[in-house]
Order: sequence, then C-alpha cells, then structure tokens
Amino acid sequence: MMTEAEHNGRTRIVLTGGPGGGKSTAADMFRREIGDRVVVVPEAATILYGGGFPRPALEHARRSTQQAIFHVQRNLEDVQARLYPDRVLLCDRGTIDGAAYWPGSPDDFFNAMGTTLAREFERYDAVIHFESAAAGGIAIEGGNPVRNETLKEALLLDRKLQAIWSAHPHFHVIPHNASFLAKITQALRLLQSLVDANG
Repeated sequence: MMTEAEHNGRTRIVLTGGPGGGKSTAADMFRREIGDRVVVVPEAATILYGGGFPRPALEHARRSTQQAIFHVQRNLEDVQARLYPDRVLLCDRGTIDGAAYWPGSPDDFFNAMGTTLAREFERYDAVIHFESAAAGGIAIEGGNPVRNETLKEALLLDRKLQAIWSAHPHFHVIPHNASFLAKITQALRLLQSLVDANG
C-alpha cells in the first residue's frame, strides 16, 4: 500500500525539536548547499504568528490556534509536494508537533484533528529532532522573533516533542552541543546521508 508520503512527494524529512535547536538554520544551510534536490516547507506557526495570528493563553483559544497550525502545515507540505514532485521535502516541523503544544493529551490532539499518530507518521520518511539549546541552559531568543518561550518552557516542549516523535521508525536526535557549528555540521551530515539513501 502506498503511503501518503510516497504519493504526495518523493521523500519527506521532518526537522523538529524545542525552540532554539537550530532546525531552521540547518534547513536553510542544507538547501543552499544541495540546491534544487531539496525544497524546504516553512514552519506554519511562524507564518501564522508572524502574520498577526493571535497567540492566546486561554485553553479553548489555544486549541483553535493549534488546529489552524495543523491544517496550514499539512497543506503547505502537500502544496510543496505537488509543486516539486521530484524533490526531497525538508519540513520545518511536521503535523505531529502540535501535540506537544496542545492543552491536553496527544490522543486528544489527534482525535480533534481527525487523525491518528500512526497515520501522521506515514507522511514522513525520517525525523530529525534538534535538541533545544535550553538543554544546555543557553538563551533561545534571537533566532525567531515569534518565539516567546522561557528556557523552562522550551526544555519542556523539547522533551514532549522527543517523546511523541521517538516512536517513528526512522527517528534521529541531534543533541545539544556547546558548539553550535559542531551541532549544525552533525545535522548536515545526517541530512546528506538521508537524502543519499533515498535517491
């Protein structure tokens, strides 16, 4: 049976992790290095928040926000897959990320989205988790202007994301490193190996 990832694009690799992990930097550097073999799917939350979408604290409103992010992320991936069917999709976050931000259990999140964890896993061929700089006590501000998490919140989100995604059969972790350059270099090598392995 053909998976959604195989049907909608050649290969999909998710870059995930807590805020301040370096995933967006790695995606941009890798795209510049490898050229037209890859297309980056931007992070839906950054697009929405950067465009003025509210970021409320109320639980009911947070649910609505995460629903919007889920559907925008899913459709961004599918649009890019159809526009660039011969390229590897490098997804800056995936549809599953919202489960870590959801004000309830992951099961509640997937029920609300009308899907399952297993079904969403089928969309992606590999997952790379970039551990947040918060794991090393390093400030995360400065990289993304729409991020507003404290170090404690960033670390909690990182752990939640890692717990949810780790069940994927092709899950990889890029751990925090005091040297950001060394961390990005490790990530780029892993990305190259995954792209090479998928043709």
